[in-house]
Order: sequence, then C-alpha cells, then structure tokens
Amino acid sequence: MIKVENLTKRYAGTTAIRDLSFEVGQGEIMGFLGPNGAGKSTTMRILAGFMPPTSGRASVAGFDVFSQSLQARAHLGYMPENVPLYNDMRVTEYLNYRAALKGVPHRRVKERVGDVQELCGLKDVEKRLIATLSKGYRQRVGLADALVAEPDLLILDEPTIGLDPNQIRQVRELIKNLGKQHTILLSTHILPEVEMTCSRVIIVHKGRIEACDTPENLLGQIRQAGGVVVEAKTGSDNGVEELKKISGVRDVSSDVAGDWKTFSLRVESGVDVREEIYRLATARHWTLRELSQRRATLEDVFVEITHTEVSA
Repeated sequence: MIKVENLTKRYAGTTAIRDLSFEVGQGEIMGFLGPNGAGKSTTMRILAGFMPPTSGRASVAGFDVFSQSLQARAHLGYMPENVPLYNDMRVTEYLNYRAALKGVPHRRVKERVGDVQELCGLKDVEKRLIATLSKGYRQRVGLADALVAEPDLLILDEPTIGLDPNQIRQVRELIKNLGKQHTILLSTHILPEVEMTCSRVIIVHKGRIEACDTPENLLGQIRQAGGVVVEAKTGSDNGVEELKKISGVRDVSSDVAGDWKTFSLRVESGVDVREEIYRLATARHWTLRELSQRRATLEDVFVEITHTEVSA
C-alpha cells in the first residue's frame, strides 16, 4: 500500500529525513514512532502530497505521490497533527463540503457523511458550529474528514494530541476498530497502544530509520527486564544520585509522595541490579517498601534506541 525508497527532505541548513526506505502492506497497522523533530510529520506530509521530497520516491497504492498525485490521494485519508477546520461551518455542513471536494458522488454524500458521523461519535453535535466544539470533538471531525471518501489508507499524525485521558481512550478505541478495515500509518506518543494494536513499528531518530520490526521482535532484541522500581524512605539522602552510582544503571527518575519516594531505574541490557540496590538501602538505612523488576515495554525499546547518539 505504501512504498518509500531513499526518501530525503532537506530544508535550509538542516536535513529533516535522509534515505528513508520502508513498505506498508495492505491491511497493516504500522506504528511510526520517534522523538519530536525526528522527521515523522515531514514523512507523512510527503506521503500525503503536501510537500515534495528533495530526493527519493514514494508511492501509495502503486501511484507515485507526485507524478500521479490525484490517483494516489484518491486512496488515502490524511489527518494532520493540527487539524485545520472551518470554524464558521456546522459539522454536517463541513463534512458535506469535504466529501464533495474529495469526489464522493453526489448521490452518496449524505450516506457517507452520516456513516462517518456515526462511526466517529458526532451525531450529537452534527448541527453545532465547529468553533463551539471541544478539542476531542474537533479531532473526531478531522478523523471523519479523513474517512469520508472511503480511503484504503489512513495516515494519522498524532490523532490524540491535546486530548484529556477520557478523550484519548475514545479516539484510541475508534482507531482500533478502523484497523479492521483500513491500512493505517499511525504516528503517536501513546506507546502502550502501539504495542497492543500495531502489527509492525518503525522508529525514526534524527531523520533515519533506526528500527523496523514487530513489537515482539523489538522487545526480544533488547533482552532486558525493562527496569527496576524502588519505593523507599531515604531520609536526608537524595536517592537519585546514590542509585545512579550503581554499575549498570543508566538513568533514574523519581516521584515523591509524602515521606516515600518512588524511583524508576533504566538499566543495561541483561543486568539485574536489585541485590546492589538492597545492599545500598541497608547501608544507608533506607526503609524499602518495593523493589521489583518491570517487564520490557515498547517504551523501553523507544528510549533504548532514541537515547543512542547516531554517529555522523
């Protein structure tokens, strides 16, 4: 469904992406991950025909995204990170307008708009001005817009950005259901959902692809327990600095609730530091309430890859 070959995009003084090559098959849900500034949005904009690459090629459903732009765009629905909407239009009015722009046959516009409003949970607000909608409903309107022409491919760039936890959950469930009928390229920072819903994952860092595999294979490659959680009363000790001195500990973050501190440790692959932590706690007279390993998650893979400096 998507084929990218040696895609590069340069701006004045910087290279956003360099030599990206990957494919997304029909019916796949592909997670597209990376830190801010890694090149995700640039890649998605190129695939959606919004900007040209400096070099390389990209095709959607067998059509080149620039030399055959209209044919390629007929197969995709694109939801950008910040959804542009007409605030002075009502929801149904806007979706009717977008359906007409996208070439939906006139006799089917009403049916398609009704279908996507039902699917995206917009029936209760279909007559309201878009300007009066919450962020969550505006995201739903953007998703309905991407779906209205029945595309084979959905490109979703941070569809849950700026939403509260309840809204995020609702949009995630909607995306899961859409994955049963569409090929999806999904950029998001909600890594647990990627782990559960995506068949494959691409991780980009500094404009390059650093990993492309199934979540299960990526987890197997790092071969670690994921980290260690420590909950303790440390008295006058900082805790973080003492834990960082233990061999094999890469990073430590902490959270405080009253007298208790919770430390999350990121450790070297294959290293078990719990005995050293226990000895430290005993020597420093800390009161331990928890000392446990945490299983590796996609977040651990993401941090492992994107914290590694790419050599020039």
